[in-house]
Amino acid sequence: MQENLFERLFLFTGWFTSLFSSDKHVIHAINYAGHLAIVALIVVLFAKLATKNMQLVPRGSQNLLEAYLEGVVSMGKDVLGSEALSRKYLPLVATIGLIVFVSNIIGIIPGFEAPTSSLNLTLTLALVVFIFYNFEGIRQNGIIKYFVHFMGPNKWLAPIMFIVEVVSHLSRIVSLSFRLFGNIKGDDLFLLVVLALAWYAALPAFVLLTFMACLQTFIFMILTYVYLAGAILISHEEH
Repeated sequence: MQENLFERLFLFTGWFTSLFSSDKHVIHAINYAGHLAIVALIVVLFAKLATKNMQLVPRGSQNLLEAYLEGVVSMGKDVLGSEALSRKYLPLVATIGLIVFVSNIIGIIPGFEAPTSSLNLTLTLALVVFIFYNFEGIRQNGIIKYFVHFMGPNKWLAPIMFIVEVVSHLSRIVSLSFRLFGNIKGDDLFLLVVLALAWYAALPAFVLLTFMACLQTFIFMILTYVYLAGAILISHEEH
């Protein structure tokens, strides 16, 4: 009976989307869009609830949100070496963190699929980070100084180093998107197998996947700060 329940939960989303179309690509698109909308709704409602009645002594959701934001600021301070810079980029990093975390977590619930198990979301987030940190690097240092930095200190190796740096920066899009996508997709498949073959072992699997969801969120956020640091702190690296 337990197996039938889990099977029905897993098949429910696919059955619902099949009402709109029989094309598997359309079904996948509707399924993905629906889960992404749920993630966005949860994030917005959580932020709205936490900031609805702000109190000097935080409680409930306000306390949870403030603890999260302070943790993000502390993370950024360790990477950037400045609390002011950490707070400057807090909206970007904290928002990405909430989206990634909620997307990862809902994939653990039987019958739901993590939006981060699709390259549509992970690649979009990676492109946002890539474009933003390069924009900030150019804005802070100027376009000439920013790209000259790619050439390194040795003028004889400058052409080679420039190509290497360009490839390295472009590869960050791949590494950011595929790391998150691959891990969460693997987690979804692992949970599917566990619930299909050994549902009685679901609790340890849920604990493990929750830890992995938090870990992948942390990695994406810390790498965002690292890439920002590498782009805007060029003058510090030269000394």
